[in-house]
Amino acid sequence: MKKQQGFTLIELMIVVAVIGVLSAIAIPQYQKYVAKAEVASVLSTMTGIKTNLEAFIVENGRFPKGEAGEMPVDLGAPEVMPLGKFSLKPGTKDAGTLNLEFGKTNVNALLQGSNLTLAREAKTGTWTCTSADIEKALLPKGCTSTLIAS
Repeated sequence: MKKQQGFTLIELMIVVAVIGVLSAIAIPQYQKYVAKAEVASVLSTMTGIKTNLEAFIVENGRFPKGEAGEMPVDLGAPEVMPLGKFSLKPGTKDAGTLNLEFGKTNVNALLQGSNLTLAREAKTGTWTCTSADIEKALLPKGCTSTLIAS
């Protein structure tokens, strides 16, 4: 009788194939998970800025114009946001948008160059979360997207 000395080549190839299949499934899912976490982080920061915007509107009777003294940094946005850059766009008297444009570096590839926007309606004072270029599966509940998931 011959004594078995180790694994056969076919057994090793099967193990490598199984690992390859598992990683082909797991890596894209992990990338989506990281992108969702980055979007949630940005939305959390934007919610804090939104509170300061409401206070500004109450005190001044208008939406900030994004000029000196009314920039996102002046209203509580972090000076350095590794994920992107904040901007304000005034609309009518007490309406406008707070936008974050994701950068090209230090950001998940699924989000690079995309935008997340909080818009304030004038009549009701309600805020809506939208994005035209982030797939819906990556956005938190309550945010809408016109991009069809890939």
